Parts: sequence; structure tokens; C-alpha cells
Amino acid sequence: QVQLVESGGGLVQAGGSLRLSCAASGRTFSNYDMGWFRQAPGKEREFVAAIRRSGGRTAYADSVQGRFTISRDNAKNTVYLQMNSLKPEDTAVYYCAADSGYYSNLRNRAEYDYWGQGTQVTVSS
Repeated sequence: QVQLVESGGGLVQAGGSLRLSCAASGRTFSNYDMGWFRQAPGKEREFVAAIRRSGGRTAYADSVQGRFTISRDNAKNTVYLQMNSLKPEDTAVYYCAADSGYYSNLRNRAEYDYWGQGTQVTVSS
């Protein structure tokens, strides 16, 4: 089992920045690829960003490319999502997730084994 706890959400004005953190415990963090997803009211949970277990490869949704940066610190068992130039349409609950498989399609939420409880991000216009 892996436990994931997100933090760092909040209310920010459009154009502002937030950094989300996801702390993992329970198993060897470096054995997992990590992803961030988000879910807005009335919408499906969607892919935001992902990072391979070594930290060497990342992927982003088109809607956040160039504004968000995913990173990880395997020594601290933590994955981060730096969000800049935030827009009202970024408002959602943000979830981190862990995938133990190899060569997974990290944009597919079905690939992930463990999920956090989520943290609310609200961007005002």
C-alpha cells in the first residue's frame, strides 16, 4: 500500500501561482511513476502531468503545457506540481496518483494504483 497526501491548494487570483505537494508513504517511492489529475465540478477527472520514477521523463496536458511543471524528490518521497499563470479554468480538485507498472500510459487514470484525497485549487477572475 502507498498512502498519498496532497497539500498546497487554495484560492489565488488569475495570473498567480501555487505549488502543490504530494507526500507518499508506505512503500519505496522511487518504484512508482507519479501523476497529477484534476476534476472540476460536473466533469470527469482529467490528466494534468506525470513524471517517471527516475524523474527523467515528464508529460503534460496541452492545457497546462508551458505553465505547469511537475517534479519529484525521491529522497523526500514527494512529488510537486508548480502551477504558474493560473486561469479560472484551472479551478478543480487536484489529485496525485502512483503507478507501479512499467511502460504505462501515464495519461490514462486507469493505469494508477493509488490515489490521494485531493486538494482544492480555486482561481478567481
